[in-house]
Amino acid sequence: MRRTVILRRIGVYVSGSILTIVALLAIAALTPRKWGKLPSSGDCGLKIYVSGGVMHTNLIVPVQTVVFNWEKYLDLEEIGNRPADDYRYLQFGWGDRIFYMETPSWAEMSIASALRALFLQNPAAMFVKVHSSVPRYPGEELRCISLGHTDYLAMMQFIEASFQVDPQGQKLRLGSGHDGESGFYAATGKYSMLKTCNSWTADALRAANVNTPVWGGLAPAVMFHLRNGCSCQEEKW
Repeated sequence: MRRTVILRRIGVYVSGSILTIVALLAIAALTPRKWGKLPSSGDCGLKIYVSGGVMHTNLIVPVQTVVFNWEKYLDLEEIGNRPADDYRYLQFGWGDRIFYMETPSWAEMSIASALRALFLQNPAAMFVKVHSSVPRYPGEELRCISLGHTDYLAMMQFIEASFQVDPQGQKLRLGSGHDGESGFYAATGKYSMLKTCNSWTADALRAANVNTPVWGGLAPAVMFHLRNGCSCQEEKW
């Protein structure tokens, strides 16, 4: 009898703790880091894009601008199957290495792999996809953000620093994507419930002074708070 009471109390304690953590994370996801009107950086001349659905967000950036040229850091022909000149945009995402590489689409996600990704700290991977134009995915919102040169460079440097490199400074390619136009690379950090693919997107945006939620673990929260002091003519589609 006493053992039953103890087990019941433990269950109540664990359930209460879980609910408290969920509530705190929900509040953090709904709370923006910056309030009110955000100051403009002045030049606002460079555009990046954020694509987000229910589960995941990606950054989409030009291959080359006056500030940063990705062709100095990535072999575009190694990623895609066409000449490098055919590609004008790169899509970046960060996530659990095993889940990312073994799950071609969200429709093929298994519960076991999703739980493993959430509750264990796992090695991360960078997903890179090449595009000839800005992609628009069904069921996802596409948002445009204009950045000044300093903020744009800070974001590109954050993305570049997210790749793991070998002792010679070379990026560690893990394999090709499932569509022939993308690739996986070893990434810095560990994936967990508190550090998700969307948290990485939020961190990259934060580096560029774009508003994000206090906790960026949920894709809709990242997309909801997405703004800075610049205006973008193609803000929504």
